[in-house]
Amino acid sequence: MRAGWRHPLRALRGRLQRWWHSRLPLTDTLVLTQRNVYILPTRPGWMLALTLLLLLVASINYQLNLGYLLTFLLAGCAVVGVYVCHANLRGLTLHLSPPAPVHAGQAVALDIRLSSERRRPRYGIGLGVLGERIAGPADAQLAWTDVPAQGSAPLQVAWAPPARGLHRLPPLTALTLFPLGTFRVWTVWRPAAQALVYPAPEAHPPPLPPGEPLAGSSGAARVQSTGEFDGVRAYRRGDPLKAVVWKKAAQAFAGGRDDLVSRDALSTQRQQLWLDFAHAGASDTEARLSRLTAWVLMAEGLGLDYGLRLPGHELPPDQGPGHRARCLEALALV
Repeated sequence: MRAGWRHPLRALRGRLQRWWHSRLPLTDTLVLTQRNVYILPTRPGWMLALTLLLLLVASINYQLNLGYLLTFLLAGCAVVGVYVCHANLRGLTLHLSPPAPVHAGQAVALDIRLSSERRRPRYGIGLGVLGERIAGPADAQLAWTDVPAQGSAPLQVAWAPPARGLHRLPPLTALTLFPLGTFRVWTVWRPAAQALVYPAPEAHPPPLPPGEPLAGSSGAARVQSTGEFDGVRAYRRGDPLKAVVWKKAAQAFAGGRDDLVSRDALSTQRQQLWLDFAHAGASDTEARLSRLTAWVLMAEGLGLDYGLRLPGHELPPDQGPGHRARCLEALALV
């Protein structure tokens, strides 16, 4: 019977939390003021209030002057702690840098800078992803730092995205318990930045697919099991280092030979490498995207020109960090 009441209360709390979050503005820079900083007693704070009440009742009952002194001295310290705790967070500026893309299964690193213009340092500032409990105890996963006087401090928070794609960042919370731990001052922050999550590359992908012949050329190029295109020649002085087939060079060195081979540019010009979603050969969509991601990284590592074909989208053959980022973004947004 008791457990039956918890589910409706938890659902109601979740709806209230989502309603509250929807009213907060989306911003990557948040200045903490009296309007967006909240304060509530912690469990030790409620215990202190109960202790003060018992001390006051005992002092009145037994007419203890020293009891009055102790009671009001502790109460005065608690009242001062309210102001100090609230001022420790109020006036702070939080700035979030755009997160770098990651692959599925990796954590998104949120780089946040805390800036303060106050002449006194701020101690014990915690920052982390907001959990289900808004006014509960401090989360053990929070990252903590001190902010120097009229300075700034960097802080990094990790967030695990649910899947590939473009995701809005979850609400963040900043809190402090300084100086006594009897009050918890916190804020809720909704960043406007989004995180791009690429598909996870296949752990053991097959070799790259065979190249397709260009218009006016005959025969298709083949890809060996190592992922290298056929069509190599002996190394010539002046060949760029990226044209050297280093895997074959390593095999030659291991066999006691010192002959190097380079990719044949004329052979490469007669064919194109296309990474096609329809010919990825995997069973389902996510497995195909994972294989295509591994092929993109493999082709980029080999210095090959490669194109990407997806349903309703095609990227012409190219290479380089920009082309790789465009291909991975297209795979993430399929």
